[in-house]
Amino acid sequence: MNAAERANFITFAGSKIRKIMHPEIIKISALKAKETVVFLLSDAANVPNDHFSKAEQKYIREQNKKNKTDFFLFDRLDFLQFVQLIPEGKTAYAIKENCRKKGDSLAGILNNRKYGSVVICDLSGDTGYVLAFAEGMALGSYQFLKYKSETDKTNTLVKIAVFSATVTKKDVDALSSVVSAVYHCRTLVNEPNSYLTALVFMKEIGKLGKEAGFTVEVLNRKKIEALKMGGLLGVNKGSHEPPAFAIMEWKPAVCKNKKPYVFVGKGVVFDSGGMNLKPGDSMSTMKDDMGGGAAVAAAVYAIAKAKLPVHVVGLVPATDNRPGPLAVVPGDVITMHNGMTVEVLNTDAEGRLILADALSYAKRYKPALVIDLATLTGSAVRAVGKLGIVAMQRDAEKELEELKRSGNEVYERLVELPSWDEYAEWIKSDIADLKNVGPGEAGAITAGKFLEEFTSFPYIHLDIAGPAYIEKRDSYRGSGGTGTGVRLLFDFVRSKIG
Repeated sequence: MNAAERANFITFAGSKIRKIMHPEIIKISALKAKETVVFLLSDAANVPNDHFSKAEQKYIREQNKKNKTDFFLFDRLDFLQFVQLIPEGKTAYAIKENCRKKGDSLAGILNNRKYGSVVICDLSGDTGYVLAFAEGMALGSYQFLKYKSETDKTNTLVKIAVFSATVTKKDVDALSSVVSAVYHCRTLVNEPNSYLTALVFMKEIGKLGKEAGFTVEVLNRKKIEALKMGGLLGVNKGSHEPPAFAIMEWKPAVCKNKKPYVFVGKGVVFDSGGMNLKPGDSMSTMKDDMGGGAAVAAAVYAIAKAKLPVHVVGLVPATDNRPGPLAVVPGDVITMHNGMTVEVLNTDAEGRLILADALSYAKRYKPALVIDLATLTGSAVRAVGKLGIVAMQRDAEKELEELKRSGNEVYERLVELPSWDEYAEWIKSDIADLKNVGPGEAGAITAGKFLEEFTSFPYIHLDIAGPAYIEKRDSYRGSGGTGTGVRLLFDFVRSKIG
């Protein structure tokens, strides 16, 4: 292990473990002799003859033609050389996703062999495919080892260099910002509630703001009470920990947008279900119920770190949901920030209550668009599984189409559900303005319709309950917190600046 690799370790509980940081991604202008390189090719006929013998070139061409083999490893004893042909796919989006997966596989080989660096030599000439390959390598190297006292499986890859005639330093820097943001998001989601209370969540968001240069204001209980945020206060009533509300803002001197884009993220740091206690083992992963809030904070971080000339605001209401002695019980009525009353029929439908207050609060920014992200419903998971994000919109049809394009680009795909007026009738209460749940069917839709009641601006709702946390490793998405939503929002905002 060299000095650069040793610097990437810290002492914890008497052992050496990896810091939560991503491999450094840089652009280089020349290749050096005897360094580990992966050559990205669009055609097997283009294997560079100054790096591979005629016999090796012939072998690559034959295996590719006969067996469709697209990956080759050559061990030079002191270093490794790889050939990766750009994988096939039905669309450019699918090819990029396959490149990410190939990058993840290569990172696995390098980490297993304890290599610290690699060069991606672009002979394909396609910037998007090269960046996707590097992205897969970097994201696939993520680990969460904070609570491991001992491990011999710590990843060693600390540097990914890109040698390309088409990829710019700006491209690489933007990718580095996004990867760093995804790492932060994953770590926040993976942290247990024994550490990540609502107030600690706020402190972590503050650290992100300090690092990337955006402002963070945190509202405490008194300010939340003064704002009459009955949804957030109601969910928090059963907890011994106070609620909090983070306001993040990135507003550079020159902005492409006159009105801000506002992102709202659900920040339930642990969800027991409240008095409607969750059954069986369905509570075991509920530390992830702040995945939307983590994604919003990390997306603002990425946008600010990349210095995108776009005005964005992030809002994250945070609390846990517990069945304490003062907890809201089914049948209670609470008054929301905008003055509407809600009959709480199920205390496990708490996310929409805290999001509704945040959506009402967003009105003061006169936003061009508001997007919320939340691990909101099991109904969304049943509808699309872990493969997609359920989306709904109000007065934002064009913006949702743009967001769908970004979803395809980063392979966090959106499935739009209807927002028909008839669904609003399902959440009308006999004793209050609204009830917080509808009938058993169409649960993801009625949750979105509930939130829509608190908006008066172009609005998109994203239910990320499926892909935000996965228990079995899925290529570069890893296992545990995936960081879903970060890359999606970043690509959407970046597309706005041309």
